[in-house]
Amino acid sequence: MFKRPTSGSVVCPSCGSLVGVREERCYRCGRYNPGLWGFAPLLNKLGRDLGFTELVLFVCGALYLITLLSDPGSIGGGGFLSLLAPGQRPLFLFGASGALPVFGFGRWWTVLSAAWLHGGLLHIVMNMMWLRQLMPVVAEFYGVGRLVIIYTVAAITGFAATSVMGLFPFLGPLAGAQLTIGASAPMFGLFGALIVYSRRAGAQAIGQQVWRWVIIFVVIGLLVPFIDNWAHLGGFAGGYLASRILDPLEDENATHFIGAFVCLGLSALAILVSVLQGLQFVR
Repeated sequence: MFKRPTSGSVVCPSCGSLVGVREERCYRCGRYNPGLWGFAPLLNKLGRDLGFTELVLFVCGALYLITLLSDPGSIGGGGFLSLLAPGQRPLFLFGASGALPVFGFGRWWTVLSAAWLHGGLLHIVMNMMWLRQLMPVVAEFYGVGRLVIIYTVAAITGFAATSVMGLFPFLGPLAGAQLTIGASAPMFGLFGALIVYSRRAGAQAIGQQVWRWVIIFVVIGLLVPFIDNWAHLGGFAGGYLASRILDPLEDENATHFIGAFVCLGLSALAILVSVLQGLQFVR
């Protein structure tokens, strides 16, 4: 079942063409080593996203539990929205973003780490449900390499936007956040990616449906307190612009996979640095 083939043909993970296991490059998309040393069939069983969706769900879930268990005394439970909410101290420690961490404490890298943290049971359940639906679709249209890049860029632009706007608290409900977390910023980036695809591929039905979702979320964000609208808008803008550059009608290539590994490495590093550097502030 898990035997690594050394002869015959496999499906190129980037463009889906049949190529030889030992081929140096895919004849169609130019990807180097399309057979992935014979492991391409096994990896393809993980799906078009090569398991990235499961990785996001697992890491977000694990970090949610860690932030709860690291300071049980601060767990919230006074209302539906704050049910099983980690305290601000563990969230800050593990990389929450916003005007306070970024500008008050110089923790600029938290624009990468904040997307992996969540502020309550409802928060993480809703975000994971949406990502579970959206990421495989974006992976199908763009490939997993570009999916990871879009996801990461949207997180950066989303949390950068709300951090900057958090410097203007006098704007009241129109201001950004002082402390913010959640995967909804990159989720809005996936909305932006689907909008780009719908326009490039002429898939108007997809674009219309996504715009409905975006409008509904924006309206809810204006009506419900504590929803970070600037993170959503910034994430949408970042995902849209990144997707324009990473043309979905072009075949995925090795450069996209290298970029994806860099994005994942930087995200992991941001969480690690947040913890190591943040210990001096939360002791």
